[in-house]
Amino acid sequence: MIIVGCGRLGANIANRLSENGESVLIIDTSKDSFRKLSPSFSGITLAGDATYIQVLHEAEISRATVVVSVTNYDNTNILVAQIAKKMFGIERVIARLYDPERECVYHDFKIDTICPAVLSTKEIDKFLNIAETEENAI
Repeated sequence: MIIVGCGRLGANIANRLSENGESVLIIDTSKDSFRKLSPSFSGITLAGDATYIQVLHEAEISRATVVVSVTNYDNTNILVAQIAKKMFGIERVIARLYDPERECVYHDFKIDTICPAVLSTKEIDKFLNIAETEENAI
């Protein structure tokens, strides 16, 4: 499994997968980002730009079963996801995007998406519905 982006989300995903015995390689443009990984992380780290084909070859992307792109940049996540899907034939590709209006790009390529704005809205709606239900019961 390859994860692109070793920010809080990428590091958490990599740590959890590693703890579960999964084979994980995480790529980030900054070596300093890898400090977010737990001391028990047993995967591989690769400093480089995952939008460069050479870096993906070095990561042996063709052997990956899943690619998850969770950088802080929608354009990077779109590009990495498209490369993984179209050039390397990775079946399962997941990408985070901040702009929900860009979701159509991902769906055209059959890429699963996680959108923090949409997820947060759904969770807040749940809290509000609970609050409304509790007020109606009083």
